[in-house]
Amino acid sequence: MIEAARSLGARLNTSQVLLLTLAMLFWGGNTIAGRLAIGEVSPMVIVFLRWIIVAVLMGVLMRGRLIEEWPLARPHLPAMIAMALFGFVGFNILFYIAAYYTSAINLGIIQGSMPALVLAGTVLVFRAKVKWLQLAGILVTIIGVALVAAQGNFANLAKLEINPGDGIMLIASLFYAGYTLALRNRPKLSGLVFFTLLSIISAVASVPAVIYEMAAGTAIWPGLTGWAIVLFIALFPSLLAQIYFMRGVELIGPGRAGVFINLVPIFSAILAVVLLGEPFRWHHAVALVLVLGGIWLSERKNAGSLQ
Repeated sequence: MIEAARSLGARLNTSQVLLLTLAMLFWGGNTIAGRLAIGEVSPMVIVFLRWIIVAVLMGVLMRGRLIEEWPLARPHLPAMIAMALFGFVGFNILFYIAAYYTSAINLGIIQGSMPALVLAGTVLVFRAKVKWLQLAGILVTIIGVALVAAQGNFANLAKLEINPGDGIMLIASLFYAGYTLALRNRPKLSGLVFFTLLSIISAVASVPAVIYEMAAGTAIWPGLTGWAIVLFIALFPSLLAQIYFMRGVELIGPGRAGVFINLVPIFSAILAVVLLGEPFRWHHAVALVLVLGGIWLSERKNAGSLQ
């Protein structure tokens, strides 16, 4: 039994397709957890507890390497604090707030716009050359996200009748896109040490948010069901998905690994329909095709560059 488990673990560690697919499945499952958390545990409490759990687990497992690599990390603490605030704390707070106002399907589709947002940021921030098809991909993705935000009727945009949850999720996606862009110049630490430090920073940074929620009288601490949701979020979307994704990047590189993010809205939509019974409407299907098609166009490599 032990030998079989080791063999399975070894195969998983070298299978980039399985690693990355599982990571996207876990991230897709996070949209379901966000919806299930409503009434069971409040957004700020979720973020605080998830990063406390991850920080403790990773801190124990990585304590030796943390001490060893701390001199390399210390000069980059301000940058890592900013990355944790936007990518881990800010994104997740907005994500779970958005879950109160919109469906898991919408959350997944809008989250699927991140690759195009990152591409746009690469052009704006790093002055990278953009290809014609990449520009088309960005525009198509934006149309897909706008269709979801407009609930299938673009006239709603003119009337500013947008689901607030969709707008919040779009802001959250912008936060995470900024975090992803910052990874380009991240400190030269091992991936697991870097993730552990961001987790610790995130746990500390989420304390004021919990205090605010408690002062406002809106904090909901988990019961049995709430703890099950929190543990799922901490262990799967927060811990295993991050580790699997980092390992996948090591095996095939960030460019090819990033393509797998396209699976998040697909898994989100399937899980939402199967587990939550959410209706899958025509504009969801069209938006899903637009977002995935836009990402596919954005990643094409054989188009002429705009000068």
